[in-house]
Amino acid sequence: MVSTMILDDRAIQLSSYEEEKLDGLYKVSVVFNVTSEEYHDISTLLYRGTFEVQIPVKDLRFRGTIYNYSTSITNLYKKDQVGEYKLTLLEEKD
Repeated sequence: MVSTMILDDRAIQLSSYEEEKLDGLYKVSVVFNVTSEEYHDISTLLYRGTFEVQIPVKDLRFRGTIYNYSTSITNLYKKDQVGEYKLTLLEEKD
């Protein structure tokens, strides 16, 4: 079971992971929780849009761009809140 994904140098603990191939390229869909304490760092990271994606347990590594993204809550600046993030990344063509 995949429980960790690394975007650039940031490890993210996952609650859900799905992987498929789309025209020969990896498409990875994940769900993870973000606390109000992590919100700023995660938001800043996701604004980059493109990442070095690593799935350590599968020895998978590729350059990926956000294909789809949503969150259950848009303002995590209030203390002690947790939002569920859904993120789909698509491998870039070489």
